[in-house]
Amino acid sequence: MMQSIDLTFRNNIGKGRHGWIRLTPAYSIELVQTLVEGLGAHERPYVLDPFSGTGTTGLVCAKHGVPCDLYEINPFLAWLSETKTKRYTTPQLEATVAAASTVVSRAREAHGDKLWLPSIHNITRWWRPTILQVLSGICNAIREQAGDEQVSNLLKVAFCKILIGWSNAAFNHQSMSFKTDDGSRIPESLATTKRILSSFEEAVRSIVSDARENPRATVRVLTHNSKQMPAGMGKMYSSVITSPPYTNRISYVREVRPYMYWLAFIDNARQASKLDWEAIGGTWGIATSWLMRWSPVGYFGSDAAFLRMIERIRLKSPLLANYVHRYFEDMYSHFSSLRSVLRGDAEIHYIIGNSKFYDVIVPTEEICSGLLERFGFKETRIERLRRRTSKKQLHEYHVSAKWDRCRGTESVGI
Repeated sequence: MMQSIDLTFRNNIGKGRHGWIRLTPAYSIELVQTLVEGLGAHERPYVLDPFSGTGTTGLVCAKHGVPCDLYEINPFLAWLSETKTKRYTTPQLEATVAAASTVVSRAREAHGDKLWLPSIHNITRWWRPTILQVLSGICNAIREQAGDEQVSNLLKVAFCKILIGWSNAAFNHQSMSFKTDDGSRIPESLATTKRILSSFEEAVRSIVSDARENPRATVRVLTHNSKQMPAGMGKMYSSVITSPPYTNRISYVREVRPYMYWLAFIDNARQASKLDWEAIGGTWGIATSWLMRWSPVGYFGSDAAFLRMIERIRLKSPLLANYVHRYFEDMYSHFSSLRSVLRGDAEIHYIIGNSKFYDVIVPTEEICSGLLERFGFKETRIERLRRRTSKKQLHEYHVSAKWDRCRGTESVGI
C-alpha cells in the first residue's frame, strides 16, 4: 500500500528523468504507474494528459510502452516534458558532456558588463550580483552553442536544475518567499565561480546518466489550452490520466517564472499574467484586475448549492469568489469538450485537490464528479488518497469515471 509521501512530487526526486527539475505541481510517479499498469484491459491503449505539467504521465507511459499525448498551455512546461520524454543517442549524450566543458570554460572567462540578464523585477533579490554573473555566463554560453538542439536542451535542463538552488527564493508554501540572513544563505565567500560551475557540470553528468535509458513508446507534446479540447485532430484516447491545477493554486506560472525568463519563454510580467489568465486556475499580476471585471457565463445557474458556496466566499472576498467561480466554469468547458476525443469505452482518472477559502470548503472532487455525471460519464467514483500538509481539511482525491458515448449524447442540458 502506498504511503502519503509516495503520492507527492517528493517521491519523484532522484528517480531518473522525473527528478530533473523539482516542481511542486508534479504528482507522484507511483500513482501514475499504478494507473498505467491497469490499462491492460484496453486494446491498443492510447493515453491523454490534458494538464501535463512536468510530463510525469507521459514519461511513465513511455517507460511502459504506452503511447501518450500531452497537452500543456505553458510553453516552458511543454518544452520540459518534450525534453524529458525524448530518445537520446549515445553520440548525443557524449556531445552533451563535451559541450558542458565548453560552456564552463566560456562562463569562467565571461565579463559581467557584456552578459545578458533576464528582465526579472528586482533580480538581485533573487540572486546576489556575484552569483548572477556566473549564472548569466552559463546561460549565455549555452545560447552560443551550435549544433544539435537536443544537446542544447539537455544543457538548459542542467542550468534550470541549479538555478533555484543558487537563489534566495523559497517555494515551500503557496506564497513564494525569500530567504533571510539567518544563516540559511550560502556565505558570500563560498558562492564562488568554481562552486557554481561545478554544480552545473554535476547536473549535466546526472542528466546524461538518466537519459541513457530511453523510453519505449513515443510521447507527443502539444502546447494547447485544455479548456477546449482540439476535436477533429483524428486522435481518440482510451484513457485520461491527469491532474488539473488545484482550485487554490491561484497562480499557474508562479513557480516556473524564473525558468521562463532565463530561457526566454517570456520577457515581461504582462506575458506571465496573460498566460496565467488563459490557464485554468491561474491569476497573477494584471490578471487580477481582469478577474475583478469577469462575469460568469452561467453554467451553474441552476445549482443552488454551488451558488451559495460562491456567495459565502464573496462575503469575504469578491475577487476570490470570481476566481473560484471562473475555475469551475473553465472545468465545465474542459469536461464538455473532452467527450469529443474519447473512445466509447474510455476511462478517465483525475487527481484533484479540494480547497478552503476562509471558512468555506470548496469540494472540488464532488463538483467535478457531478459535472462528469452531467456530461454522461458513468461509474463515477471518488477515492480519497491523502491529507495534504497545508491545512487539516484539505485532501487529495482520485476521481474516476467511464465514458458512455451513447449516454453522453443523450445527457440532459448539453
